[in-house]
Amino acid sequence: MDDMVTIRLGVFLTILALMMSLEALFPARKLINSPQSASMATRWLGNFGLLVISSVIARLILPIGLAGFALYASAQQWGLLHYLSLPLWLYIGVSVLLLDMLIYWQHRLFHRIPVLWRLHKVHHADRHVDSSTALRFHPIEIIASLGIKAVAIVLLGLPAEAVILFEILLNGFAIFNHANIRLPANIEKLARLVLVTQVLHRIHHSQLMIESNSNFGFSIIWWDKLFGTYTAQASKPDNQIDIGLTQYPNAKQNAWLGGLLWMPFSNKK
Repeated sequence: MDDMVTIRLGVFLTILALMMSLEALFPARKLINSPQSASMATRWLGNFGLLVISSVIARLILPIGLAGFALYASAQQWGLLHYLSLPLWLYIGVSVLLLDMLIYWQHRLFHRIPVLWRLHKVHHADRHVDSSTALRFHPIEIIASLGIKAVAIVLLGLPAEAVILFEILLNGFAIFNHANIRLPANIEKLARLVLVTQVLHRIHHSQLMIESNSNFGFSIIWWDKLFGTYTAQASKPDNQIDIGLTQYPNAKQNAWLGGLLWMPFSNKK
């Protein structure tokens, strides 16, 4: 299990370093700075700070991690899939797909339910989407997501192998589709048939709620197409989409760590 944690961390850091390098070399959009606006350094400190705090809290709440919890649940024969005689490869494949669909619906609920949106708006208030935005989630939202996945493990009987694989894929694809890059047009056209590309996910970060309430997937785009939330093109070209939330301008207080932690409890909706 320790080896899998090391592999997961290694894949995460590798993808993050690769995407941040590509952003520096071939940025799709530029962060507009002013004396009152948040610099890239301020954003990164806030976004990475949330990641550190969330990781520590998650480890304190569930020291064995989701994979360890899945091992315990499997030993107890909890969950629906334990009653189906599936070969291991299919068992893992079905479990990963179920987890991916779960996160899709979780994402939709965090947009739909006001108290959950207060947490999730921390992610959407970022006025410049890049790899670090994939890390910008309030610790309470991370705790809630941890609980949702733990319940799914118990009810469905998801194996530890699938949980680890899904966590690696989820982290990797989240960094990938938040990256401030743009794939070549012919490659992007093919990739979006299966994956959530950067262009598709920037539509989700639009200030227009009709666009923000679409393209909820983090990895594959099939759930959006299946459940009617797919938007292929924004009302503006990709490099002109207004990113973020109108009530949160690109100000330092909306990007530094303290402001991000307090944001769900502010009066702004």
